[in-house]
Amino acid sequence: MLIDVFSVEVIVFFFALSLAASFVNGALGYGFSSLAIPIAVLFFPNRILNPAFVIVELLVNSIMLTYERAHFRRVLPRAAPIVVSLLPGVVAGSYLLSVLNPTWVRVFLYATMLPLILLQAAGIRRPIKSELGFKIPFGVGVGLCYSLTTISGPPIALFWNNQGLTKNEFRAALAQVRLGETVFTGLAYLALRLYSPVSLQLSGLMLIPMIIGVPLGALTVKRVGVEVFRRVCMSFDAWIVAYGLSKVLGDIGLITGNLAYSIFAITILIDLVLLYRFFGNHKRIQAVSVSNIPGKQS
Repeated sequence: MLIDVFSVEVIVFFFALSLAASFVNGALGYGFSSLAIPIAVLFFPNRILNPAFVIVELLVNSIMLTYERAHFRRVLPRAAPIVVSLLPGVVAGSYLLSVLNPTWVRVFLYATMLPLILLQAAGIRRPIKSELGFKIPFGVGVGLCYSLTTISGPPIALFWNNQGLTKNEFRAALAQVRLGETVFTGLAYLALRLYSPVSLQLSGLMLIPMIIGVPLGALTVKRVGVEVFRRVCMSFDAWIVAYGLSKVLGDIGLITGNLAYSIFAITILIDLVLLYRFFGNHKRIQAVSVSNIPGKQS
C-alpha cells in the first residue's frame, strides 16, 4: 500500500509522467529526468525525488545500453574517461543534496538546465578538439549536476552531438556515461542514507510505465523524424524549466511580482524564434533531398 502522501491524483500524475518521460528516453537515449524532474519538484523536494529517480534510471540506462550493446566496445575508450571522472562530482553533489535547502537546489536545477536546453535548441555544433583534456572537468561537473538534480542528459547530449558520433554510437556513449553516474550516485545516496520510504514507493510507482514507455519510444522514433521529435521535446522542456525558474525566484523574493515571469516570457520568445529557424531549415533540407531523388527533378 502507498502511504498517505500519495493521493489518487499524485499517483495518476506520476504514472503518466513516468510513461511520457520514458517514452522520450526510449526515442532519444536520454530525457527521462530532464523532462520529469522539473515538473516533479512541484510535488516533492529533490532530497526525496532524486533517490527514486536514480533507482528508475538505473534500469532505464541498463536497458538503453543493452539495446546499443553492438556499439559498446567501439565507444568505450571515448566514454571511459568521463565515467571515471564522474566519481568526485557525484560525491560532492550527493553531500550537498543532503545539507542544502531544497529551494536552492531547485534554483540550481532550473538555472543550470535552461541555458543548456536553449543551446541544444539553437543547434550549436562546435567539436572540441582537445577531447581528452576536456573530459575530466566535464565528467566532474556532470557528476555534480546529476547527483544534485538527477539531470545530466542535456550537457552530455550537447557534448556527444558535437563529436561526430553516429546515431547508434551517440546512444551507446550516452548510455555508458549515464549508467556510470546512476551507479555511483545510487551508492553515494546509500552511504548518506538518503533513501526513504517515500522515495522507494515513488520508484515503484514509476517502474511499470517506464517498462512500457522505453521500448515504445524506441519503436516510434523509427517511424518519426528523430530531429523533429527531439526539437519538440526541447521546446516543452525549455518552457517547463523557464516556468519553474520564474516561479521559484518569485517564491523566494529574488524577483518580485509578475516581473519574475519575464524569464518565462523571454524563454518562450527565444524558443519560438529558434523553432521557426529549425523548421525553415528542415523544410529546405527535405526539399533538397527530394530534388536529388531520380525522377523527382524538374
